[in-house]
Amino acid sequence: MKTTVLKQLRHVGALVALITFALSAVADSGSNHRVVSSLFGTSGGNINDISTLYCCSGTLGSLVQDDQGYQYILSNNHVLARSNSGTPGDDISQPGLIDNQCQIPTVVADLSAFPSLTTSNVDAAIALSRGIMSGTGEIMDIGTISSVVRAPSVGMILQKSGRTTGHTTGPVSSISTTVMVQYQPRCGMGKKFRATFRNQVVVNSSTFSAGGDSGSLMLSVPGAGGKPQPVALLFAGSSTTTIGNPIGQVLSAVSQSIGRTITFVGSDTVSSATTVQSAGPAESIQLAHSAKERWADAFMSRPGVIGVGVGTTADGSEAAVVVYVDNMSPAQPALPARADAAPVRIVFTDSFVAR
Repeated sequence: MKTTVLKQLRHVGALVALITFALSAVADSGSNHRVVSSLFGTSGGNINDISTLYCCSGTLGSLVQDDQGYQYILSNNHVLARSNSGTPGDDISQPGLIDNQCQIPTVVADLSAFPSLTTSNVDAAIALSRGIMSGTGEIMDIGTISSVVRAPSVGMILQKSGRTTGHTTGPVSSISTTVMVQYQPRCGMGKKFRATFRNQVVVNSSTFSAGGDSGSLMLSVPGAGGKPQPVALLFAGSSTTTIGNPIGQVLSAVSQSIGRTITFVGSDTVSSATTVQSAGPAESIQLAHSAKERWADAFMSRPGVIGVGVGTTADGSEAAVVVYVDNMSPAQPALPARADAAPVRIVFTDSFVAR
């Protein structure tokens, strides 16, 4: 879930101690992402994202524009629009409340559009920029980016810049992944609920992201002279994984929501080279895709299964149907060694939650 912090403490010293303790567990490179900045990949959120006990924040990920030239900040629905609870015009601040002792920091944008969290298959929102954030879309530790999006592939190395863990990289472990993600309707409070997303991108890494990195843009790692290309929008994960919405779906959904075509602010430069690991022969990849499409719903209905996608076997020799299983589930699913002609790889992790 988004990073939260206790709102009401008796002494300011206790608040400082709590924040210091919380940040001691995150990467050192994240510290510059939690202060006042005009760059993206930094702390921010809806100023109403606060409850009786907590305040919440995520990441202001990147800059987009519409076909009339207006610029918007792109992040998640649950960061900017409070999981469908926001109202167009809501103030968006940088940094977020959590990094300003739960007091309202500088307002940098106004909530503009947010596709439904439960029906759009994306967790995305945009907010009209007030011109305080970088007009070139520069992302901290990454720089300016390409405006041309890139489709994900298994083994592709992605990078992101986020509020909590700063700049990190990690490999795509599965694509076309159906996932079940846990949300909480209010900041740190309220009855938790789950939403299912299809065709998602999963990175397998325990260090790629953490709570508060939601809204970060996941980008390719280009060759020399190239610009990073948008691949996915980070919104959820577990202690060992990170999940992103494919960026093409995000742009389509926010464009439909606001009624204008949305594109990234950036260069049209595209690098022909990017860091990609082998995902196995093309024939085995197609077999795995077909098997995943046939078996995903059946596997997702089994106890403990929280995700099904297309990846590789543990040794990377061939493509496989990857099944993510909640290791805390009281009942473990009975899964076959193969789904049709494709091998099945089981990955144990904890629950997927909105970050």
